[in-house]
Amino acid sequence: MKITKLKIKNCRRGYAVLELLFYIALFAVLSLVVIDAMIVMARSFKETTLQAELMQGGTMVERISREIRQAYDIDVASTSIDLKLNTTGVNTAVEFKLVGSDIQFLENGAVTGNLNSSSIVITGLTFTQITTVKGKAVKLFLTIQSSNDISNRTQDFYDTVVLRGIY
Repeated sequence: MKITKLKIKNCRRGYAVLELLFYIALFAVLSLVVIDAMIVMARSFKETTLQAELMQGGTMVERISREIRQAYDIDVASTSIDLKLNTTGVNTAVEFKLVGSDIQFLENGAVTGNLNSSSIVITGLTFTQITTVKGKAVKLFLTIQSSNDISNRTQDFYDTVVLRGIY
């Protein structure tokens, strides 16, 4: 009888070791799944942040388009990267200049600020003046890039705006 009790005790010790190995393996697999999920979430967050930065270009184009619509005449659009408009009201001169990688907004020659944030790099800005018998318009083309993007993706925005004082 003592021999069978001794065998049973040895068998139980063997199951304890197997259970321990099973729990360690289960913990390792669950840890890998959780770590992988965290890495995927971090990448998704970074991609969402980059897309939000690139979509700021749409806001910049809307701001420029709004100023063009309110203008009654184009003062200077000769360099294709600078645009100077005469607006109604207090005879304000509004100007957009590409300085380095920033679009500066000027009112009556004074810089009021940059249209883009520091994480956005302007890689292309073109203003094309369109003059017809019935009026004037400005064709705007903007290309931006996020300084945080290692893939160096760019986003293009464009618009054609008719000056309000013309029609």
